[in-house]
Amino acid sequence: MATKEATVAELTEGFRSSNAALLTEYRGLTVAQLKQLRTQIRDHATFSVVKNTLTKIAANNAGISSFDDELAGPSAIAFVHGDTVAVAKALRDFSRTNPLLVVKSGYFDGAPLSADEVTRLADLESREVLLAKAAGAMKATLTRGAVVVAAPLSKAVRTVDALRDKQEQAAA
Repeated sequence: MATKEATVAELTEGFRSSNAALLTEYRGLTVAQLKQLRTQIRDHATFSVVKNTLTKIAANNAGISSFDDELAGPSAIAFVHGDTVAVAKALRDFSRTNPLLVVKSGYFDGAPLSADEVTRLADLESREVLLAKAAGAMKATLTRGAVVVAAPLSKAVRTVDALRDKQEQAAA
């Protein structure tokens, strides 16, 4: 009984302290395959095989009820403490090579996610790529602004040059 209470407390803390939680079913995967998956997501998440009843209690203690209907069969949860998109991509890629891993649902930023939404999350570009695109867009906007500000001065210089050329031609 004390072990179960400790497990519930640990899972509750996992739900509360993580950025996201992604629920999977691992029926038929070997220990070696699960170890490989854990290694792939180690930088951003912890992947734990869980007991459904204890997980349901822990999730409800953390204020998450979206997993109640999904907790059936052999379940494992990825508690994300880093880049959620990277973990979703790793799970998607792993499930492509190991179709026995099924992403059931998730919980991200206070909202429940369906399996399709987790897949769409995996389809997002990485944080670095999105930041680079945002920086490029800001640079382009600043460049256009500089061109607009410099345009009257440039036009004035071209006008003065044209007048000077016209006067030189008239004088010649």
